[in-house]
Amino acid sequence: MNLYEKTASELSRMLQSREVSAVEVTTSFLERIDQVDPHLKAFITRTAEQALDTAGRIDYFRQQGEQLHPLAGVPVAVKDNISTMDLRTTCASLILKDYIPPFDATVITALKSAGMPILGKTNLDEFAMGSSTENSAFFPTRNPWNLDRVPGGSSGGSAVAVAAGMAPLALGSDTGGSIRQPASLCRVTGLRPTYGRVSRYGLVAFASSLDQIGIISMNALDSALFLNLIAGYDPLDSTSLPGEVPDYTAGLEPGLEKLRVGVIRYGSTEGFDPEVTEMVQKAASLLEKSGANVGEVSLPLTDYGLSAYYLIAPAEASSNLGRYDGVRYGFCAGGDSIEEMFNRTRGKGFGPEVKRRIMIGTYALSAGYYDAYYLKAMKVRTLVRRSYEEAFKKYDLLLGAASPTPAFKLGEKTGDPLQMYLSDVCNITDSLAGVPSLALPGGAHTSGLPLGLQLTAPPLREKLLLQMACFFEKYSEQAPRRPVLDFIEGGSSDEL
Repeated sequence: MNLYEKTASELSRMLQSREVSAVEVTTSFLERIDQVDPHLKAFITRTAEQALDTAGRIDYFRQQGEQLHPLAGVPVAVKDNISTMDLRTTCASLILKDYIPPFDATVITALKSAGMPILGKTNLDEFAMGSSTENSAFFPTRNPWNLDRVPGGSSGGSAVAVAAGMAPLALGSDTGGSIRQPASLCRVTGLRPTYGRVSRYGLVAFASSLDQIGIISMNALDSALFLNLIAGYDPLDSTSLPGEVPDYTAGLEPGLEKLRVGVIRYGSTEGFDPEVTEMVQKAASLLEKSGANVGEVSLPLTDYGLSAYYLIAPAEASSNLGRYDGVRYGFCAGGDSIEEMFNRTRGKGFGPEVKRRIMIGTYALSAGYYDAYYLKAMKVRTLVRRSYEEAFKKYDLLLGAASPTPAFKLGEKTGDPLQMYLSDVCNITDSLAGVPSLALPGGAHTSGLPLGLQLTAPPLREKLLLQMACFFEKYSEQAPRRPVLDFIEGGSSDEL
């Protein structure tokens, strides 16, 4: 088996036993990127030289007998809305095409301290606004299970990098499903931690009360290893949660005898593929046969969550994106007056979806409409949070789908924003409530495309999510682990 086919935990063990070197591991992934990324377009920026330099230093330290982090030498891909010092961070937007941050995000500092080679920055929907990675200003990313399909979004590049063996681990961000939905469509594991469990310092802001950095990996153990590294309090993030961080890798074998699982009954199943509903029912039956107490739970505000989210998130975006004015940093189109410069810079620098959300958000916050739209949406959010609190009084865990459908075709929904927004219907209320949620492979559609389950737990119960993901990995029927990529050798990437 090639090294790029190994999981992060397998690579960690092999590196610690000196069965392989960090340079060998990193080289395997870099060669894999060269082979398949021209067809998939997961990466915006590749960092081969820096990755090999880090790997070489790790090998030297290991030879000297130094005590290293378990993930030392395990490569990682990073979503391109996470700040990396001296390495451009574009957010897949023309307005930041050449922006090079002067500082690292807290999670990047953690990666570097652990000695993880960074393979590159991955593609996304511009400023993380989208559900298909088609809104990137540079190029769309393709699903490795079917190149005519989307990988989901906005963390589509990170999901594809892991699914196609171009990285064993990847960082993503999740505002309304941007880790879990692409994880589902690409057959990988995607973890959105509790809001504040992982520092957001250095994450380029979209909607600050919803944004959360998270993990994309091949399995639960890999996610647990990575979460051990990046979770914890950060004084640089005012929303960071204090408190001790548990060892997420310890005791991942779940005991189901007393576990109470609520299967989510969605207010409306219009637009749900019947095979998705069947997948969730099979998962519930498996839990019940294994000793869990399984019931049905209704989250009555699910239908309202989508509307509330698409008022709150754009409102926060309209404020956060006001900093891109052509003066302080990023692209500047010039002009004869400040007003003209602002208009030209934003007109040329922002893409259609970003402009759409800025306009929606600005309207919702404007005088005369604030109470009718934004304030009402915030009240709905409070009710959503309370409905989760009530559900968790009765159940330890909620089970549902990570996406209402398998991956849709490229271009299928770009002309209908509402249909695109409905792709996040399974994920949004978790984000509004700030609770941890995990997407994992749930099986295969008759079309051969992956389907994904979603597990949701009370705040700070990430370990329970990881335990249950381990259970499903062990006992449920699974589709092939990785897609078969029958690409013609050669090919060239789009130049930015």
